[in-house]
Amino acid sequence: PEIEMPGHAVAALAAYPEYSCTGGPFEVGKIWGVLDDVFCPKDETFTFLENILSEVIDLFPSKYIHIGGDECPKVRWKACPKCQQRMKTENLKDEHELQSYFIQRIEKFVNAKGRKIIGWDEILEGGLAPNAAVMSWRGTEGGIAAAKEKHYVVMSPGSHCYFDHYQGEPKNEPIAFGGYTPVEKVYSFNPTPKELSADEAQYILGAQANLWTEYIETPSHVEYMIFPRMLALSEVVWGTSNPEKFADFQKRMIQHFDIFDKKGINYSKSR
Repeated sequence: PEIEMPGHAVAALAAYPEYSCTGGPFEVGKIWGVLDDVFCPKDETFTFLENILSEVIDLFPSKYIHIGGDECPKVRWKACPKCQQRMKTENLKDEHELQSYFIQRIEKFVNAKGRKIIGWDEILEGGLAPNAAVMSWRGTEGGIAAAKEKHYVVMSPGSHCYFDHYQGEPKNEPIAFGGYTPVEKVYSFNPTPKELSADEAQYILGAQANLWTEYIETPSHVEYMIFPRMLALSEVVWGTSNPEKFADFQKRMIQHFDIFDKKGINYSKSR
């Protein structure tokens, strides 16, 4: 489960504007994007988020709780007296360190409940929380940096693992976010970068595909974007993929289409 913070928070702030820097009012975003209004790192906000996380922890037995941490503009923090005072009190040199303070404070709470946090690679900025795992989406660089610091990593780079990208010629496909990530590209992915030593490579937990649904309205469309790319990523994370033998994989993949048909699963036949 993921509870996003400190950014991507406008839906929460529309209902609870008191946890913002400006006090609102706010409207829930009607289009996708990175919005300037984020959680204000004041004590009341932490109480609010800790209450939510307590409920999540009660509901889900997962070892990791995802706390987001991505795409958090610092515009409001720079102009907010409470944020600036927090930076002085905690001896933080800039707003990136303020975000690190935010994540580390949340981590202490989650750790005290016997769980660990994982967050997108922006949580590396300003100093990584002591026990945090990192989900690397802006390429693999964040994951490499985290593994070198002995933090666990899930590789999820947009280049290979974003299944909201086109998988065939865009004019023949339903509308997608952009990009071009066909099955062969997914199959070529190596989640353990060569830059890591054998010891550092142990910190790569695996990989994850992401399917963001801004342009996806139905479960059938979700299936179309996932299948058959999920078959390729499965072999990648099992460690059995070999990009030089993609033709062999493709033959085996096509044999699965009969199974998809029998199960009523919608899938793409794009090349």
